[in-house]
Amino acid sequence: MREHKKMPDLILMDGGQIQVDACEDVLRNELNLNIPVAGMVKDDKHRTNHLLFGDPINGIPLKLIPLDPKSEGFYLMTRIQDEVHRFAITFHRRRHAKNALSSRLDSIKGIGPKTRNKLLRNFGSLKKIKEASVDELRAAGLTLPQAQTIKLTL
Repeated sequence: MREHKKMPDLILMDGGQIQVDACEDVLRNELNLNIPVAGMVKDDKHRTNHLLFGDPINGIPLKLIPLDPKSEGFYLMTRIQDEVHRFAITFHRRRHAKNALSSRLDSIKGIGPKTRNKLLRNFGSLKKIKEASVDELRAAGLTLPQAQTIKLTL
C-alpha cells in the first residue's frame, strides 16, 4: 500500500478458520481492503490437504475445498508451503545469529563496539572479563569509569 503497487488477488494463510477470520478482519476493518483470503488446512502429516475459502462479503460462505494429492494445485500448495517454511527458518536463523553476536557488554553504557572488541581480544571471553580486576581492565586500555562500570555491571 505504501508503495502504491497493485494489491494481490488472493492471500493464502497458513491456518484455518481463526487465522482466516483474523486476516479478513484486519484487511477490511483496518486497511479497508477487499481481498479474498484462503486458509491452507493441513493433515496430520503437516501437509496442506484442503483450502478453506469463501468471501462472506460477496456472499460466498467459507467451505473446505479438498485438494487432490496428484493435482497441480496440490503441488503448488506444497511448494508455497515449503517456501514459506524455508523463509521462516532462514529468518529465525539470521535473527538468532545476530543475537549470538551480541554480548552483555553491548548493554553497558559507555562501552561501544570498539571497546567490546578490545576487551574480547585481550581477555578472550566474557567470563574472563568478569573475573578481571579494575586494574587489569585499565591495563587493557579502559578508563577508570569504564572499568568500574564493567565490574559493577558484570
